[in-house]
Amino acid sequence: MVRKDIMEFLPHREPMLLVDQMEVDENKVAHSRYTVTGEEFFLKGHFPGYPVVPGVILCEIMGQCCSLLVKEHLVGRTPFYAGLDKVRFKRQVRPGDTIEVTGYITKQKAMVFFVKAEARVHGEICAQGLLSFALVQKPSD
Repeated sequence: MVRKDIMEFLPHREPMLLVDQMEVDENKVAHSRYTVTGEEFFLKGHFPGYPVVPGVILCEIMGQCCSLLVKEHLVGRTPFYAGLDKVRFKRQVRPGDTIEVTGYITKQKAMVFFVKAEARVHGEICAQGLLSFALVQKPSD
């Protein structure tokens, strides 16, 4: 699945769409990629002369990438973070890096999903953690 396909179900748009490719394998593990171009808004002030992807953005990338795991539940709903646990940052992510995310659902309670995710660059873990998000019904217009 590429960006055009991803936008069919993920509600994020530029400049907050942070997934280039994604798929789910036969073991129900999400695999996604995002390449940092260096032009992203969050790099302009973090840090001038030595741009580094902020940790909170790495969490957002992991969350968006894992959304494919609940694709069938997203129709008419918006995913909102419900929690971040045991998040660790192990490596800087800089322009030109391609972030590869894997994640899988560990538990579900109604429309709240718990996911274990990790992000790697060149095979090295840059971020990992336990994410939870709730799918909230979109209001009627």
